[in-house]
Amino acid sequence: MTTPESAPPVGAAGALVLPIFPLPDITLFPHTVMPLHVFEARYRAMVTDALARDRRLCIARLLPGYEATYAGKPPVALVAGAGEIVRWERLPTGRYNILVEGRWRVRIERELPTDTPYRVVQARRLTEVPPGADALPQVARVRAACRRLLEALDRPRDLADGFLDAGDEPGRIADRAAAAFVPDVEVRQALLETLDVGERLARVVSVLEGLLDALRKRGGTA
Repeated sequence: MTTPESAPPVGAAGALVLPIFPLPDITLFPHTVMPLHVFEARYRAMVTDALARDRRLCIARLLPGYEATYAGKPPVALVAGAGEIVRWERLPTGRYNILVEGRWRVRIERELPTDTPYRVVQARRLTEVPPGADALPQVARVRAACRRLLEALDRPRDLADGFLDAGDEPGRIADRAAAAFVPDVEVRQALLETLDVGERLARVVSVLEGLLDALRKRGGTA
């Protein structure tokens, strides 16, 4: 198994060649894990092939209106999450339960011709812009908001400590908080596309504190 910092497979001139798993209302952030149940024949084939190669794939969000062309090649968001299948189970039916760990943000550059039933793209890894000096206070606000949200949901506050370690990189904390607590699909996609870590932290803080305000107005305990 590779580490999160490991380089993804590359093609000519540094391009990544990845199979894509287009899904509605799904965002794979780096530094997070996502369980998936794979039942369509074309994506079972994709998982089988990925496991035989490098276990890497790209999860791209289907854009609104995808239903009309779902069986073909509906449009997807060009910024997506790429990662590695770190755990899998093949069921007697041929379906898979898989756990995908997000590794990188990528930008899809073009779709490649292929004879596989699933789609394959050329993409490039996106590089984050490091945060400024105000990152630590923002991280503290993210962690505090997550603990308060857990408490409002009758969950132990210290659950947040398991995936939001105070010593972690700010970008990793922003991504994990977004994956765990941000419900709006459009906002999640926007956060995935935000490469400036300081800006991403500020957006996550705004969303989380907005959720807390909404809970207060509904008589919650946040």
